[in-house]
Amino acid sequence: MSILVTGVAGFIGAGVAGALLARGETVVGIDNFSDQYDPVLKFARLKGLRETTGFIFLEADVAEREPMLALTQKHGDLDRIVHLAAHSGVRQSMVDPYVYVQTNVMGHLVMLELARGITELKHFVYASASSVYGANRKLPFVAADRVDRPLSLYAATKRADELMTETYAHLYGMRATGLRYFTVYGPWGRPDMSPYIFAKAIHEGSTIQLNHLGFIKRDCSYIDDIVAGTLAVLDKPPVDAGHRIYNLGAARSEDIVQVIALFETAFARKAIVELRPGEPGTLQETAADIADTTRDFGWTPKVTVEQGIPLFVDWFKSYNRL
Repeated sequence: MSILVTGVAGFIGAGVAGALLARGETVVGIDNFSDQYDPVLKFARLKGLRETTGFIFLEADVAEREPMLALTQKHGDLDRIVHLAAHSGVRQSMVDPYVYVQTNVMGHLVMLELARGITELKHFVYASASSVYGANRKLPFVAADRVDRPLSLYAATKRADELMTETYAHLYGMRATGLRYFTVYGPWGRPDMSPYIFAKAIHEGSTIQLNHLGFIKRDCSYIDDIVAGTLAVLDKPPVDAGHRIYNLGAARSEDIVQVIALFETAFARKAIVELRPGEPGTLQETAADIADTTRDFGWTPKVTVEQGIPLFVDWFKSYNRL
């Protein structure tokens, strides 16, 4: 049997696919190499996967209905799906809202339709995001909290995905789990996310702009922990048909100024920081409550930012040949 992984050239997707291949699974990977950021990094992630036995790659867009729904005719042994393809990021969703709805909402609907057509489907796992907690003030964020006040279109699309999945699980007897990922960083991380932006700015001597006058805290989750958590969830579907939601985060809220200090130490160079007011849609603090994730899957994060930031900087220097 094989596992379908969408967004396989993405940061989390490549990590998940690599871990599945390492334990002997057959992986059918899908990506459309969107230009949200430089696809060169996506091609580099994919290169290692393509060199691994058991990996099958298809260039496709999850929002294109006919080719996606025809997928099961070519790969009839699919029994699990890890749907990670998405347009990510709060700010860009305000610039190009149509592509976010097309990829994140229509693409998710197509994947649900594909999933319900697989009679032997064991588990449908998909990526949600911590952004769905929106205007919630109570910390840490608990998966059972109300999430009906999104602060960005990106958050709204991810909440829509959760609601659609709830409906499909009820109507068609699917076993589905949504994962609310918190700020994920580490080797092969996205260049549009803050860790890569911080590293690049410190190396080049350019300015880091901090929203909310620098009073920002983030639950920073190392990629290896997130991959391990995703596989732990995938391997333990609901006993009966239904839809569940869990947080995957470090369960530590890090002061972003202190995070930058770790980058300064790793580069042995001071950062240039400019403080500015907060932008619409951006959360000031995130923190994951993972008690139910640990209880149900035996998963706990292992890598602290004090360990993870130097590992990321080592990769950043190697990848950019510094």
